[in-house]
Amino acid sequence: MDADPAYSVKRVTLSAVPSLDADDSSVEKKDVDIAEVSVEDNSEEDPSIGNEPPLSVFEPFPVDPTAPVEEQQFTVRAVLTGCCLGGLIAASNMYLGLKTGWTFGASLFGSIFGYAILKPFSRIAPQWLGGGYFGPKENVCCMSAATAAGSLGLIFASAIPACYQLGLLSSTPKEDFGRLITITLVCAYYGMFFAIPLRKFYILKLKLVFPSAVATAFTIRSLHVGCANLRLARRKTICLAAAFAFAISLRVTSEYAPGIMWDWHVFWWMYKPGGWHGIVAAENWGWVWEWTPAFIGAGMLSGINASYSFWGGSFFAWAVIGPSLVATGKAFGEAINPEKFPGYISYYSMVLDDPVHHPSPRYWLIWPGTLMLIASTFAEGRSTFHADANALIVSTVACNARMIYRVAKSAMESGLSKDQEIFDPAPPEEQVPWWMWSTGLIISIILTCVVLGKPTCSSHQPSLSIVIRLLFAFIGAEAAGRVNVIPVTSIGNASQLILGGVAKGRHLPIKSAQLLNSVSGIVALGASEQAADMLGDLKTTHLLGASPRVQFYAQCCGAIVSIFMSTGLYVVFSTAYPCINDLNLAATCSFPAPDVQSWRAVMVAVTDPSLPIPPSSGFTAIGLAVAAILTVVLKYNYIPAKYHHFVPNWTAIGIGFILNATTYPTAMVFGASVAFLWRRRFGGHFAMYCYPVAAGFIAGEGLGGIVTAVLTIAGVGGSKFGTAVGCPAGEYCG
Repeated sequence: MDADPAYSVKRVTLSAVPSLDADDSSVEKKDVDIAEVSVEDNSEEDPSIGNEPPLSVFEPFPVDPTAPVEEQQFTVRAVLTGCCLGGLIAASNMYLGLKTGWTFGASLFGSIFGYAILKPFSRIAPQWLGGGYFGPKENVCCMSAATAAGSLGLIFASAIPACYQLGLLSSTPKEDFGRLITITLVCAYYGMFFAIPLRKFYILKLKLVFPSAVATAFTIRSLHVGCANLRLARRKTICLAAAFAFAISLRVTSEYAPGIMWDWHVFWWMYKPGGWHGIVAAENWGWVWEWTPAFIGAGMLSGINASYSFWGGSFFAWAVIGPSLVATGKAFGEAINPEKFPGYISYYSMVLDDPVHHPSPRYWLIWPGTLMLIASTFAEGRSTFHADANALIVSTVACNARMIYRVAKSAMESGLSKDQEIFDPAPPEEQVPWWMWSTGLIISIILTCVVLGKPTCSSHQPSLSIVIRLLFAFIGAEAAGRVNVIPVTSIGNASQLILGGVAKGRHLPIKSAQLLNSVSGIVALGASEQAADMLGDLKTTHLLGASPRVQFYAQCCGAIVSIFMSTGLYVVFSTAYPCINDLNLAATCSFPAPDVQSWRAVMVAVTDPSLPIPPSSGFTAIGLAVAAILTVVLKYNYIPAKYHHFVPNWTAIGIGFILNATTYPTAMVFGASVAFLWRRRFGGHFAMYCYPVAAGFIAGEGLGGIVTAVLTIAGVGGSKFGTAVGCPAGEYCG
């Protein structure tokens, strides 16, 4: 649910079914895939599932001798289909990222829907129209195009709106369309070119797992092998399509009656008759039930540990700490309509008139949540790295420099002796030549300085920014490969902190320092996210014996779509909902954009001459960060692995602090609980249908949000023709 900053649940357990009891310590980024696939024998529960010997997650899968030879992997039909599917995911992620701070990856979505579209087409269409055999390697091409096309929405759900809210760019995104395109261009290709040399190091030498990529490889293989699996794939596809249709229909129709079909303000309903005034406090703190298919589906896949930790963090923040702050006078709310609705108060304001002495609970809670995210993510990664005696620790600049040297050495193998060479199962003609990726990387670096302009590239700033981006790309790749986390929010915030200190040392004007801080963080975030995503696809390519060069070409095509799709969608959303870019309207905006709030708060703090953080918030942040680190240390050093799923997930807890909507963790707990009982009661059906149902829910709600945005722009949306029945204070709540 890399989530990321966007936050996404990415843990994948390669067992019979989504491991709801497994250690889900990975609730963050972007975009990443939220899928766990079955590789066990379930033949007793479902005779359509055949038996086969276990497959390695490190070496290419054995070739099916009965399958036809794939003469073409890179095809127009695969690239076009993948780009279209990736565009849908980009639209979905734009909505979900602005709404909740969560985004989801496109690889499994592109794999399954690509198969569902191209397999029938390959049989029906004549050869001259693009018909012919569609196999797993071409499916990888479709998946890679989808991943690249759907992977850049995160920067528009965090840093870019924060820049507008602080007045660092023009008044509207329409005026900055060209600038946004060029910034997105840098993010799209910087990490992609950098991922190619990392392939030999991380996938062939260190043999990292990349669990989501392995899940995608198993899924593609199951779709293309055997008659029984063909029937199985058809049933899964029908289930996914039905869930998708239900979710998109609910999202669109509920826009016209949100208080009835979408949000149930139960505590407001108890307060409204006038007999129970105190109960409005629960409504004030956001305890509302929401019928959100996306987060019910996310809970079905993320598991008990992540979902309950997320809910626990939300409860701790918005039912314990928040009310305590208000009661002791350390945080303050704003009465909405004291004469008509006494006791009805908002605690979500992010206006920073006096953030130290008069903060809102939302602003106060951002700092403990952000520091917990950084501490838990890097502690988790470091502890996991130490768990393998042969692992290379990525925790210091020296170690990162060593890794850069080893990557370059692996990429230029011509000077190595035979016993030092890394065996590459891909034929030379299918590998990406060094001159291709290195030229692209150099051009991307130059373009970064040209595009970001004077504030970023003056004096020593370019070299520092480039080094930071490279190091964070390593961290993102290492974390994704080992623990299936892309900590993009932590990476972005860490980049902001480093460059914010540099800006203070150079005594730049506040606006220039903030712009420098933001654009540098954007590229660091984008490079890390893209590199990790592309490496995941390269892992899938490796397992299925597909061509890395074909995948690289497909990603280059998909990235072009992502540049224009992501920017265009942001313009659409910000036109339909101006509150996204207007800080004065943020408190009542339909899109809470939690990543935007966090990004903006960090930007203001690290560039301000003083530190605008309430002391009580800062001390609490330090204490909770220490608790998070100690918990991770105890987990990996003293607690047996079989009990890890009982250890709280501090990353998820941190997200609960930052995300001011308690509806989403509640929905995830509901989904996780349903899935847990479903698995215990009907294991075979659960293994068959859990992922299709959840994926359809997630994609359907996200795309339904796009439809509602278009309807709003057209002047026929719910805000104009909908009803406010069931909404607080009789105001439309869609």
